[in-house]
Amino acid sequence: MAEAAQMLVSQKQKMIVTNNHGEKLVGLLHETGSREIVILCHGARTSKDHFIIENLAVALEKEGISSFRFDFAGNGESEGAFQFGHMRREADDLHAVIQHFSGSNHVVSAIFGHSKGGVDVLLYASKYHDIPTVVEASARYDLKKGIERHLGKDFMEKIKKEGFVDIGSPKFRVTEESLMDILSTDMHESCLKIDKDCRVLIVHGSADEITPVENAFEFAKIIPNHKIHIIEGADHCYTSHQAELDTVVVDFIKAALQQDKASSN
Repeated sequence: MAEAAQMLVSQKQKMIVTNNHGEKLVGLLHETGSREIVILCHGARTSKDHFIIENLAVALEKEGISSFRFDFAGNGESEGAFQFGHMRREADDLHAVIQHFSGSNHVVSAIFGHSKGGVDVLLYASKYHDIPTVVEASARYDLKKGIERHLGKDFMEKIKKEGFVDIGSPKFRVTEESLMDILSTDMHESCLKIDKDCRVLIVHGSADEITPVENAFEFAKIIPNHKIHIIEGADHCYTSHQAELDTVVVDFIKAALQQDKASSN
């Protein structure tokens, strides 16, 4: 047992990928020897070490599938300033990571994102059209409602007056620029641009206290090639439903890999 655990540890490798702004993105490669690799994207104000991301990497590893979990710019160990919003810029960070692995011995076969990371992977799929399988968990469809949750309904008044607002614990600053970036990000229009050949798994907890489950059904209305899985009783971080989340996601990715192999033969 100790030998198996040692083997898993020895397969983890810290890596740095530079984004198109010259910032170093820090990630951890879970190498199983598989040609296929899955890129894992964390949510807002978390990192590659969030338990959802780490647990999923281990679950994929057990199935012999390599993965890479990384910190977006301004988060975790990566360079750059933290920004509230900037999902399209994070989608570009993801593109830099995918380009890095596409130039190696790996093929990026799927991308996964939780919460804000779920928004990032959908935006990525709507812009780059080069990944066959996308999994989003607990993403928000109406980004304006997310702002109201953080800043209150009079958020525009507050930010126009000062140019910024400080929120959260610990405090972080929301600038007018980052706010306008979110408000100009239309998930409906973006998701309509996702290729019909791109398989999308939509996962959500029925008891999500941050992003209500209705968001999942809105995405399901407009994403053409989708499968939806609602985890009964799960909260936003699947606190008591980690095993089910991992099983649903890994099974979907494994089935997609088998389909891709069958179609290439």
